Amino acid sequence: MMRKEINGVVYDTSRSTVDKKFTYGAFGADNGYEETLYITEDGEYFIYTNGGKLSKYPHEEIYPISHGKVKEWVMSH
Repeated sequence: MMRKEINGVVYDTSRSTVDKKFTYGAFGADNGYEETLYITEDGEYFIYTNGGKLSKYPHEEIYPISHGKVKEWVMSH
């Protein structure tokens, strides 16, 4: 679970709903990672990322994403 405030908006994985999830690599692999699209109770989207120490997401992070970019993000996977 992760919670982060960005520009006055609180993004909290424990209080939001998973919309899409993409997993790359085997569970626990150093180069594996996941990207999860969430939607908040207020209708705001964000992407939660986390991965192994050699992955493109070696630390968990939250990135807001606009409604207009959600479809583009999903189609890129």
